[in-house]
Amino acid sequence: MAELSYWQAILRAHDEEMARDPLVFAMGEDIGVAGGTYKATTGLYAKYGEKRVMDTPISENSYTGIGVGAAMLGCRPIVEIMSVNFAWLAMDQLMNNAAKIHYMSGGRIRCPLVLRLPGGTAHQLGAQHSARMEKVFMGVPGLRVVTPSSPRDAYGLLKSAVRCDDPVVIIEHEAMYNLKGEVPDDEHFTPLEGSEVVRPGKDLTLFAYNISVHWALAAAERLAKEQGVEAEVVDLRALKPLDRAGIAASVRKTHRAIVVEEDEAAVGVGAEVIAILNEECFFELDAAPVRVHARDVPTPYNRRLEKASIPNADDVVAAARKLLGR
Repeated sequence: MAELSYWQAILRAHDEEMARDPLVFAMGEDIGVAGGTYKATTGLYAKYGEKRVMDTPISENSYTGIGVGAAMLGCRPIVEIMSVNFAWLAMDQLMNNAAKIHYMSGGRIRCPLVLRLPGGTAHQLGAQHSARMEKVFMGVPGLRVVTPSSPRDAYGLLKSAVRCDDPVVIIEHEAMYNLKGEVPDDEHFTPLEGSEVVRPGKDLTLFAYNISVHWALAAAERLAKEQGVEAEVVDLRALKPLDRAGIAASVRKTHRAIVVEEDEAAVGVGAEVIAILNEECFFELDAAPVRVHARDVPTPYNRRLEKASIPNADDVVAAARKLLGR
């Protein structure tokens, strides 16, 4: 396996899919000549030209709409919005067109659009560049929502998304673009449904996604060393649809659950996971599930306040100890 950074894995997936299928093209702000704000399209403009790697005006609703229309006509566009916060400006195209056209056309029209969204809290970018919008897209019927926590999945999820006939929203974390990890040398496809047990355990389950997977793994290592507690870590990865069977199966084994997320708690991923546990395995629980989450405030610009506004591995360890009565 090659060791690639997160952005290099995304770039490789872009390149392979564009080389394979001439109907795959990319568009977004500064993705062409500049190679992308996070380098994830570096060199593609020179290789494929301006007709397949398109720099766009700062008009998210318009170029997302162009992508939706192109997808309806048979192309497979990969649209990058520079910051997930700006996806609010494209919600009309996503919610009313991309997500609904297959149903409204009686199955005659598909919309194989891929929307890449960098987001999350990433070192003093301020409240208007630090959004966590997973729960917004999860509430839209017709969209698939995935979020990679590793270079392997950043590569595999983009490959799978490009070949999917449904619109897929990929939420990437800006703080992970330089994260390095192994990516298979051969083609690798990560399923757009299901979760993955990234650390097996028997005493409690830590459900996480995106960057919070790394907090959960760090907390699990500490719990093992300091408390003799074996925590299972489950990367939820595909947020729409959530892996109901996988979520229930883990808790039937460990009987305790903590959901770790960078987002605020209200109406979020954690709320959905706990609802699934209540519906699927209520009598398997030895304690009420717990959520570790961000404070309910706009993300501060001040470095210390920003750090204090989101959780970390210490918070996960503290929640686990309390849950276990330690």
